[in-house]
Amino acid sequence: MTDITKMDTEPTDAQEEAVESKKPKTNEFDRLYQKDFQYLHRNPYHDKLTEFDEFVMRDSETETHLGKWNEEVFKREAPLCVEIGSGYGHFMLDYCENNPDVNFVGMDLRFKRSYNLAKRLAKFPFKSFRYLRARGERIEFMFAENEVNRLFYFFPDPWPKKRHNKKRLFQMPFLQAAYKVLEPGGTLYVKTDHEQYAEWMIEHMERPEALELFDIKLTTRDLYQEAPNHYLASFQTKFEKIFLKKEQPINAFELVSKKEK
Repeated sequence: MTDITKMDTEPTDAQEEAVESKKPKTNEFDRLYQKDFQYLHRNPYHDKLTEFDEFVMRDSETETHLGKWNEEVFKREAPLCVEIGSGYGHFMLDYCENNPDVNFVGMDLRFKRSYNLAKRLAKFPFKSFRYLRARGERIEFMFAENEVNRLFYFFPDPWPKKRHNKKRLFQMPFLQAAYKVLEPGGTLYVKTDHEQYAEWMIEHMERPEALELFDIKLTTRDLYQEAPNHYLASFQTKFEKIFLKKEQPINAFELVSKKEK
């Protein structure tokens, strides 16, 4: 007779959570942060994005202009601003329209969303931007040390399940990469509606090793109530408007590089 207590069964979510909770929640050794990482996928929208080669770069193409974005890509000297997770492009389009004197790089990983955004960007009257189908973990291989003026990171995927927390971008490897590419006094701006991810962010930005890199100029759990005059309260993304209608407070952070000129 088979002992049913020894039969293989699928672990429950609670069991998986218990196992994962004992593992270090870090992506410090993730291959995404290694120089030899290679993109691998089979998605039809990857090839469809070639329709927009004028302003779209994909995968490893995004890492071929290190230190020369202004010189080779934009062919003009201007502050270089980068948005990680451009989503449907509302902030990217508004920012480029209101700041034609900057060179703007937006990026996202989703294939179909990237293609749909590229179609919208193609109708934009001037091309002071580039769009990357790329991963935010790779920024130090896309941009050289001190090359970026501003980094924007708005309403990212919170990876809410504990076993997925380690996939969150906002932790030390990313903060170190952000510090590297930002110029002295350069700024990282962050917004999220997700309370637990906000707590995670605060925990990481307040670590001694992070405080050696950045001054925390703003940390608020309710942007529009606590800091209504701050720059981050001067605009609202598409997702942000949805959250505000639901009366969800917006968590916001401003981190300024301590790097000396």
